[in-house]
Amino acid sequence: MENHSNVNEFIILGFSSIREYQNLLFVFFLVMYITTLIVNISLITVIRFARNLHKPMYFFLGNLSFLELGYISVTVPKIIVDIPRKRKSIPFSGCITQLFFVTFLGATETILLAVMSFDRFLAVCFPLHYTSIMSHKLCFILAAASWVLGFLTTSFPIIKLSQLHFCNANIINHFFCESAPLLKLSCSDPYFKELTIIVCASSVILSSVILTMMSYAYILITILKIPSDTGKQKAASTCVSHLLVVTTFYSTMFAMYIKPTANEGSLNKVMALFYTVFTPLINPFIYSLRNKEVKQALLFLVKRRRF
Repeated sequence: MENHSNVNEFIILGFSSIREYQNLLFVFFLVMYITTLIVNISLITVIRFARNLHKPMYFFLGNLSFLELGYISVTVPKIIVDIPRKRKSIPFSGCITQLFFVTFLGATETILLAVMSFDRFLAVCFPLHYTSIMSHKLCFILAAASWVLGFLTTSFPIIKLSQLHFCNANIINHFFCESAPLLKLSCSDPYFKELTIIVCASSVILSSVILTMMSYAYILITILKIPSDTGKQKAASTCVSHLLVVTTFYSTMFAMYIKPTANEGSLNKVMALFYTVFTPLINPFIYSLRNKEVKQALLFLVKRRRF
């Protein structure tokens, strides 16, 4: 990464347009961050120590919670520190590093959600062969592949973006370093860099969405073939939580990355808030509140701890 420009740091505007609510924002982000840490760490702990949760679905869910911890830790601590400051700056290298981790974790989550939909597909459509197909080795390979592919698909476009020239403009109208405002600030022709980002982001998101849609199409067909209503409800209940998370996450990712420079100002910030702050918090609740096994395991561990 080399910086062939006049800009050594960026000024992040954040939420400076609503100065009268800075204290409220500080409390909001601090509470959201602490709550997200507690909830995700609790879910990882339950999955780790509850033997009845040592299953492929919960193995991937543990990976997702670990990923969410990294996701929110890349952006929110910096926001909390910057809110009381008058000058909210970040070095050029720090900005590119933050952008890399946000994009890397986002790409990994996209792939991991597709892997989780494939797991649900096998569980519903091939229940008799599920345990033999989804072995511990295969689970580890799929999880590792998600992280490796997320890293590989992110590295090249971020390297290309770091090579953009920034002449004098260095004010980012966002609360963290994002690709859209950086492309807008560049004084060089960002067309090919933007095209690279769009192609890489589109390939990851679209391929994951297609795999997820195909998995749920087969799941729906299989559920409709189940004769009893109880069987249909039981099969569908294993997928509702994941489908809700997938719908929420993919919709915001589509809006942000398929055409990154199309979003401006407040709308861009709201969508970014959704997938960087709210999603890491609500995902564990969605999975745990709708899952009897997780609730029972949590209750058992709490009782055992008290005893």
